[in-house]
Amino acid sequence: MSSRIEKVQLQFGRGCRQFRKLWATEGAFGITDRMRRAAAESLAPKSVMMPVDRADVLAANVSHTPQVVVPDVAPGEPVIVNWVTIPAGPKAGGHTTMYRIVKYLEAHGYTNRIYFYNVYRADHRYYESIVRDYYDFQGQVASLEEGMQDAHAVVATSWGTAYPVFNSRCTGKRFYFVQDFEPYFYPVGTLSLLAENTYHMGFHAITAGRWLAQKLSAEFGMSADSFEFGSDTSRYHRLQGSKRSGIVFYARPEAPRRGFELGMMAIQAFAARRPEINIHFYGDKMGRLPFRFVDHGRVAPDELNQIYNLCHAGLSLSLTNVSLVPHEMLAAGCIPVVNDADHNRIVLNNPYVRYAPPNPVALAAELEALVTMPDFESLSRAAAASVRSGTWDDAGAAVDAILRRNIGSRSQPTRAEVCESLPPSTH
Repeated sequence: MSSRIEKVQLQFGRGCRQFRKLWATEGAFGITDRMRRAAAESLAPKSVMMPVDRADVLAANVSHTPQVVVPDVAPGEPVIVNWVTIPAGPKAGGHTTMYRIVKYLEAHGYTNRIYFYNVYRADHRYYESIVRDYYDFQGQVASLEEGMQDAHAVVATSWGTAYPVFNSRCTGKRFYFVQDFEPYFYPVGTLSLLAENTYHMGFHAITAGRWLAQKLSAEFGMSADSFEFGSDTSRYHRLQGSKRSGIVFYARPEAPRRGFELGMMAIQAFAARRPEINIHFYGDKMGRLPFRFVDHGRVAPDELNQIYNLCHAGLSLSLTNVSLVPHEMLAAGCIPVVNDADHNRIVLNNPYVRYAPPNPVALAAELEALVTMPDFESLSRAAAASVRSGTWDDAGAAVDAILRRNIGSRSQPTRAEVCESLPPSTH
């Protein structure tokens, strides 16, 4: 009995000392935050909700790539493309890029169909309304559960959608619209492996930027072409009369690949060195921080352009493929500070981007160098001018050429040959 009492006293004393230390260093907010995190972890389900249906994974024999019929495009006939995507809300970066490309293809004679791969059972009608009202697509929006119509091309748009595209028996050359290296989205485990397996499905990759095309080709033997990011200069541009007095950070704590924690330490170091400079955050609400800042949260493009025009520099970190943010900043004359990495240099390919080693002190020093630059306005004007030549029409034209080249240049199998290539259970 005495040993049990001693153990209880020992643990009680440990708990009290830890509580006093936490109170002194983090205060009530830190303690309640830890309590909420512990409660959330205890209540969280133990099984992982995957972005792919298990039945689709089990049906996909990746070691045997079946042939599919790719119909010829008759003279005067529109190219028909099936896009398989997950339902998404407004302002989603990857979907914004995809629908920009779709819109260009529509304007140049294509017939596009959207098929929702709805693993999470989201309300179809609601997300269809977003496709129409926000992304301005007026074509067919259907559920993949009902199957796909024949097409000239079928495009997977994320690793989860690659499985049903691989399993489908509708006609159409298989493409993979790759905007990031998605195995990096997860710790090493089942999900990272399942994502990586999609690069062995025999699809032709259409990648956002050259880095992904080079990586998929070199490491997985994929056939791949790329398009360059465009700049929406109708929304992002220098505003006359703007007075720049700050810096901005694109903060996305829910996306580890955007380096939120690294960025926050860099901003804290900058704030200690330059407390008089305004610091703007957007992307997510920040709550309380140990320095003065402006918390914008989620913003519309027009408001975002105004924020960029208030700032000398913006911190935009990408630990995988770059986001659209550095291009938006450049167009507005706000100089992006980016972590130095091959994948960023290859895709951005712009002399006005500032690179720094991925540590907080170096990133903060680069931000400070920009806000103290004597003739910043000349740099700002040159940076904005540097992105005017690359538009989303250029990106759309590149995808148009990739699709037509790969559909038209292929020797097509007959339906009989396709049936012969299939495992017996799928005939």
